[in-house]
Amino acid sequence: MNFIVENEKLEIQYIPGNGAWTYHLIIPNTKNIKGKWGDLKVSGKIDDYEINSKNLAPLKNSDKKMSLNSEIRNFIGKSGGEFVNVTLYLVNENTEKKNENEMIFECFKDAEVLNIFKKLKIEEQNEIIQNINSSATENQKVEKIVKFIAKLEQLNQKNCS
Repeated sequence: MNFIVENEKLEIQYIPGNGAWTYHLIIPNTKNIKGKWGDLKVSGKIDDYEINSKNLAPLKNSDKKMSLNSEIRNFIGKSGGEFVNVTLYLVNENTEKKNENEMIFECFKDAEVLNIFKKLKIEEQNEIIQNINSSATENQKVEKIVKFIAKLEQLNQKNCS
């Protein structure tokens, strides 16, 4: 197994209102790992939580980041500013290459807005997917995903009040 991080203490980063990446880890020494959104998958452990084929977000000229959704945070009992023990390795999924839409759905699921998205009219869903997939670069795609996650969260808050 080719570990990219092995038994390292990493701080959970917290950036309010950053969609799926409000809570995330910066994975050290990943700046030079090549791959576009959806190609970089990792498995391993965060504390005692098993990670299985989770996306790394490519960032321009910096280390990759990985979102920590509420399921992970609740399981490990930690939040922003706290440290976790991380062991991760890259997963080769060339045989199970997922299409771009499935990657978007995975992000929405990680951000806990997939159910909100599914409640939209099909036309609205298609418009969002098309808007994201029309991005010229992977960074732009990630930015659009974050933007739509925030919009879906706002929509959910309006429907709950």
